[in-house]
Amino acid sequence: MNVKKFHIMGIIAAVLVMIVSFIFFSNNKIFYFLVGIGFVIGGFPFIISLMLEGGREKENNEMFLEFSRNLVESVKAGTPVSRGIVMLQDKYYGSLTPHIKKLANQISIGISVKDAFRIFSRDVNSKIINRAITLISEAEKAGGEIENILESVAKSVNEVEELKKERQNSMYSLIIQGYIIFFIFIVIILIMQFKIFPLTSDIGNLSPSLGDYETFEPVPFEDVSKPMLYLLITQGLFTGLIIGKLAEGNFKSGIKHSFMMVTMSILIYTGARAFL
Repeated sequence: MNVKKFHIMGIIAAVLVMIVSFIFFSNNKIFYFLVGIGFVIGGFPFIISLMLEGGREKENNEMFLEFSRNLVESVKAGTPVSRGIVMLQDKYYGSLTPHIKKLANQISIGISVKDAFRIFSRDVNSKIINRAITLISEAEKAGGEIENILESVAKSVNEVEELKKERQNSMYSLIIQGYIIFFIFIVIILIMQFKIFPLTSDIGNLSPSLGDYETFEPVPFEDVSKPMLYLLITQGLFTGLIIGKLAEGNFKSGIKHSFMMVTMSILIYTGARAFL
């Protein structure tokens, strides 16, 4: 992911919030809540970029399928592949349009279809499209009918997209369950924080004192409660990654879920401690 201007602005804003927190609220209960807000402000632009990138990749895959089908129809009508690509450059293919225009321009100036497709694949940077371009190159090298090759590629891309949609639909309920279970976990931690731990505030460590007696030193409440926040953050981080892996097949897709869960953990827990 390329760091852009609004990413830097988010980081600067987060740093400012944290500096203000350290200067004015370091001894206040609201301190950790403000640090959590700073974390959200700093990470939010990156998550937005990640989601936009994922949406763009999905659109590119769908538009490449449409482009492949149109190219197949053109080739079946007797038009050479190179000419068919040039003819399709004026058609709208969403976020893939500038890449197709570049592909057509390269072919127009004499670059081979194979090399132009390889550059196209590198620019788009999609696993599905990379695989499709590889299939076209290998099949063309083996000497097959180009229209049959393109038709097979279009069919393959369509099947992959359909399988991805079916997987996401089947895993939707699992994602909802994951969030519900995590929210219940937060509630349990809060109950322990505000109801159970205060009842155990007399628990402490025995330490030797003068004579034959021993004194009872209570464990500071902060030492008992702080690990709960770390537990919530760890749970949210890995639960989100697992949800992304199950739903979309890669951990990268789980980063947005991890961010949402970690954000919920920090803001709910620190907010409850500051205001309840």
